[in-house]
Amino acid sequence: MKNTRILHSLCSILGAVFLLIGLVTTARADSEIALSAGQTVYVPIYSHIYSGLKGNPFSLAATLSIRNTDLKHSITLVSIKFYDSAGTLVKEYLDKPTELKAMASTRFILPEGDTTGGSGADFLVKWQSRTKINPPLI
Repeated sequence: MKNTRILHSLCSILGAVFLLIGLVTTARADSEIALSAGQTVYVPIYSHIYSGLKGNPFSLAATLSIRNTDLKHSITLVSIKFYDSAGTLVKEYLDKPTELKAMASTRFILPEGDTTGGSGADFLVKWQSRTKINPPLI
């Protein structure tokens, strides 16, 4: 029981460290933002990590977060596809394109224990806009 608490604490700390690294990297980015009218973005996802000398898997919940950072324009989420470690399509999250209004956000959650993607799982997020805008933060 105590080891489980320690492992959960370590995972929380690791998550915070990754978040801070992302924020620092974003803060240090060039002051000029390249505007875009659409992209396909590769997003690695981790539904489990390995711990200990034997590399025992530890399940995690994972969140794909998409944030429209443009102040005035909406974006259209064209497709969100989830692939496993072998590159096989596991799931398509959108039946049809979905609008994400200016400054709005959405999320897609892999519940704890869902290891269908394996250790190399990823999302491909395709979005577009009618005009060049600040790209979303994914």
